Amino acid sequence: MKKALICGISGQDGAYLSRLLLEKGYEVVGTSRDAQMSEFSNLQALGIGDRVEVCSMVLTDFRSVLQTLTHHAPEEVYNLAGQSSVGLSFLQPVETLESIAQGTLNLLEVIRFTDKPIRLYNAGSSECFGDTNGAAANEETSFRPRSPYATAKAAAYWEVANYREAYGLYACTGILFNHESPLRPRRFVTRKIIATAWEIRRGCCDNLKLGNMKIQRDWGWAPEYTEAMWRMLQQERADDYVIATGESNSLEAFCREAFSQLGLDMDAHVVTDPALYRPSEIMFGQGNPTKAFRVLGWQARTTMAGVVTKMLEVEKEK
Repeated sequence: MKKALICGISGQDGAYLSRLLLEKGYEVVGTSRDAQMSEFSNLQALGIGDRVEVCSMVLTDFRSVLQTLTHHAPEEVYNLAGQSSVGLSFLQPVETLESIAQGTLNLLEVIRFTDKPIRLYNAGSSECFGDTNGAAANEETSFRPRSPYATAKAAAYWEVANYREAYGLYACTGILFNHESPLRPRRFVTRKIIATAWEIRRGCCDNLKLGNMKIQRDWGWAPEYTEAMWRMLQQERADDYVIATGESNSLEAFCREAFSQLGLDMDAHVVTDPALYRPSEIMFGQGNPTKAFRVLGWQARTTMAGVVTKMLEVEKEK
C-alpha cells in the first residue's frame, strides 16, 4: 500500500484527490495548519472524513515540515497548500508569497535533506502566464504574472524546476487552469454565480453583483484534474504539464449558462460592480493540454456548460 501526504487537504483539490487515492488503495495522510481545529468539511462532504489521517503541519516552518515527512514517510507528496485566492492576494501579498513560495521551498529542501525517494507534485497555476493575447498557453509559454498570487506560484514553479535539475529530485508542477466544483468557497466567482443564481430562482434574493464580465477563462471540472495530478507522479521521468480543457469562455457566458439552465434571464438580475474589479486583470486565459494527452493520456471530459450543470445539481440538493 502506497502512502501519500497531501498538504492542504482541507481545500477543494485536497478532498477530491484524497477520494481518488483512496479508491486506488493508497493510505492518505492530510495536513492542515491546525488539524485539531479544522472541521475538514470537504472531506466530510465526500464521505471520506474517517478514512483519512490528518495532522498539523505549517509549511512555512521548516522544522514542522521535516518532522511530518520523517514521521509519516510518504512515497508521494502533493503540495496543494497556500493562500489560494487571486483577489485576496492583493490584500495579503506577504502571506501569499510566504505560504506558496517559502512553503514549496521547505518541502523541496526537506526531501533533499532526508534523501528519501519521495515524489513531489506541486500545484502550479495558469495565472503565471498572465494575459496571452488570445493564444492558448502551453509548457513553453513565458510567465508574465499579474498578481501577488501568480508571482508566488511562478516562484514555486522555478524552485521545483531547479531542485529537479540540480539535485535530481522527482518533482513536477501541474500548471492547472481554472477547475471548479461545489466544494469551492463562495468567494470564488463560479461558486458565487451558481449559489446566487439558485437563490434568485428560489426567490431568496434579487440580484448578483459581479466584476469584469468580459474576462475569459478555461474552466474544467476539478475531480478530473486530480486524476492528472496522480498521473504525473506515475511517470518514469518527472516533468511539468499544462492541465486544461482547451476551451475558453467569458465570465458572461458562464453566468448566462447558469441562469439559462435555471430558466432565468441573466440581464434582469446581474449588476456590474466596479468595486469588484481587480487592480490588474487577465483578460484571456486558455490552455493547450496536448502534452498531457500525449504523455499522461489525460484529457478533460467536462467543459464549461457541463461544469455549470454539475455544480447546479449539487447546489439544488442543499
